[in-house]
Amino acid sequence: MIKNISNLGDAALYCDFGEDVNKEVNSNVIKYFKNIKEKNFKGIINLTPSYNKLIISFDLKKVNFKEVKKIIENLDINEFKSESSKKIEIPVCCADFFSLDIKRLEKKLFLKKDKIYENFFNKEYFCYMTGFIAGMPFLGDLDKSMRINRLETPRVKVPKGSVGLTEQFANIYTFESPGGWNIIGNTPIEVFNSSKIDNPNLISPGDLVTFKQISLTDHKNYNE
Repeated sequence: MIKNISNLGDAALYCDFGEDVNKEVNSNVIKYFKNIKEKNFKGIINLTPSYNKLIISFDLKKVNFKEVKKIIENLDINEFKSESSKKIEIPVCCADFFSLDIKRLEKKLFLKKDKIYENFFNKEYFCYMTGFIAGMPFLGDLDKSMRINRLETPRVKVPKGSVGLTEQFANIYTFESPGGWNIIGNTPIEVFNSSKIDNPNLISPGDLVTFKQISLTDHKNYNE
């Protein structure tokens, strides 16, 4: 559970769940995140979960660090709800036009293209967090044979919908953005929709994701 609670500036609290990055630790982060959010404590204005940390921002006019820290320390985790994860299937096209780094992946991973795709698509992924750009999901855990460092020189523009790999994670670029992930394909799905005020993210922390390979024609016709 929480290893340490400390200040983060004047109006935020930093909950440290340890150094490990795995599903068990992240599930505890998400459990705190969802249940604190639901309880709607006075003065708490924002919650930001990551792999193994939780940042809690608060309004200094309504509450202070000691009060928020006491609230967190006194929570009875046995009362926390364990919500079922949503299961989401994401279509991905791996045509050459979209698979920007497949040759690099073949060289660095010592795997043929077909094997890379086989490993990627025959896997269920766990959403650890969203961030970097709005709604971008960080999905683990890639098999060890599929883990690779970021590009030596990041791209100035990565196309919206690009699906990338880095270290133990896969992700989806929700907007055109600079980035250094190894791009394996592209999805026509709208992963982040700002018009949905209550929940703009298609994929949220704790959700389970699988990818389904589609053709270039299917990708072009998906939203028609």
